[in-house]
Amino acid sequence: MRIGSAKQSYAADAALFDSRTQWAWVGVLVASLLAFPFVANEYWLYLACLVAINIASTTGLNLLTGYTGLVSLGQSAFMGLGAYTVAILQIRYGTPMLLNLLAGGVVAMLAGVVVGVPSLRVKGLYLAIATIAAGVIAHFVFSHFADLTGGSAGLSVPPAQVLGVVLDSSFKLYWVIVPITVLLLIGAANLFRTRIGRAFIAIRDRDISAEVLGIPLLRYKLLSFAISSFYAGVAGGLFAYFFRAITPESFPLIMSIFFLAAVIVGGMGTMLGSVLGAVFMTLVPEVLKLIVGWLPLGESAMLVLSPVRTIVFGLMIVLFLIFEPHGLAEVWRRIRRLFHLWPFRT
Repeated sequence: MRIGSAKQSYAADAALFDSRTQWAWVGVLVASLLAFPFVANEYWLYLACLVAINIASTTGLNLLTGYTGLVSLGQSAFMGLGAYTVAILQIRYGTPMLLNLLAGGVVAMLAGVVVGVPSLRVKGLYLAIATIAAGVIAHFVFSHFADLTGGSAGLSVPPAQVLGVVLDSSFKLYWVIVPITVLLLIGAANLFRTRIGRAFIAIRDRDISAEVLGIPLLRYKLLSFAISSFYAGVAGGLFAYFFRAITPESFPLIMSIFFLAAVIVGGMGTMLGSVLGAVFMTLVPEVLKLIVGWLPLGESAMLVLSPVRTIVFGLMIVLFLIFEPHGLAEVWRRIRRLFHLWPFRT
């Protein structure tokens, strides 16, 4: 079995898909995504849309944390800014959905640039605390500027319309949320074929050496925060259209921890890790809930097992990080090597 491709030009080396086999699998994936809404019920369509939103936000955080090495716990705040921007534009002005999503991403991006200013002087846990402060400020704004945000009651978002079609169901929203997420993934993957992406990686590996090589740290760190926040803002806008109601409690700190865990579990510094981590973190709790629901137990036993389900989920993450710190992306690479080299040992 072929396990490598001879690259005879720079364009071939930089290509996202460099073989017919890869293009064939891409075709299978596209066909599966197109067929899925017609065979899935409402519950699985709901999960598919939620997974796509989480993939978009996780990808943005992975650009910042996995590729640039800047820890952030403010992803939920940027999602909230995008969601509230979209909700306000939709309610007050009725502007088109795609324009609202772009505006939500830009507002979150500007906030991300402001939050990223301390990244030149602090890093690690200190930077994480600074981003937590941004989340606290955002929650305060959402709660106390009631004339604009609705205060603690939040905002009810009317359904979006695209080409005259009212997106009032998971089936219809699927055809907007999933393509946007795919475009964001392709954009992130292509980013690391440019000097900007290579500068991010250089800063992550050794920022002092990167600066010696002529990479302006502040500019590229702020750019990383901006791109990551833009992704979060777009994901927040999709969140607002999907759930049709947002409150300050829709974007708690635990949501930021969720996305950071998704990056770590999936694999830091890989696009595949963003996808696998978001899928794992979103679907595993649902699978555990289904397993508990299938057990022939009474209501009292179900109430007891509900927190146990959460404990099992947390234990799975801890064990996973202990035994596979490089994430699900590394597991996938090992599986591929196993098939490539079988019957020889990897």
